[in-house]
Amino acid sequence: MAKPVPKKVVATKKAPAAKKAVAKAVVTKKAVVTKKAAANKKSLSSLEKKIGKVPKFFKELTTNDPGMFDLVMKFENHIWDDGKLTKKTKKLIAIAIAAALRDQHAVRAQLMGAANLGVTKGEVEEALRVTFLLSGMPAYVYGKAQLDEVMKK
Repeated sequence: MAKPVPKKVVATKKAPAAKKAVAKAVVTKKAVVTKKAAANKKSLSSLEKKIGKVPKFFKELTTNDPGMFDLVMKFENHIWDDGKLTKKTKKLIAIAIAAALRDQHAVRAQLMGAANLGVTKGEVEEALRVTFLLSGMPAYVYGKAQLDEVMKK
């Protein structure tokens, strides 16, 4: 009758294989994280073209909460992609809303993004006149001041 091998000896013999499996999992996870970081950087670059300056807290999502970043980017892309309205039209709406809310960061960021889409100063001025009609003189003046500073020509 064969003598049973103590469990400790069996565990010791399996340890190198287990260590290799753990090491492989760590390398795989690092590769996934590296790919994810590259994808997030590309997404941020794309977002910057769409909206202008990307807020710092949003950039930090790429490392602090990558899952949330992915969800926001999917939603962001869904909203900004051409549909019944063009990106340019959506940008003009965003500028008008930001001016109505008197959100300086949003107005300036949207104006910078508008320039990347070929939106003209005249088109923004016309959108701001709609803002004036619906939100009053302060919103129009606020948006116009940002426009004149960001889009000088």
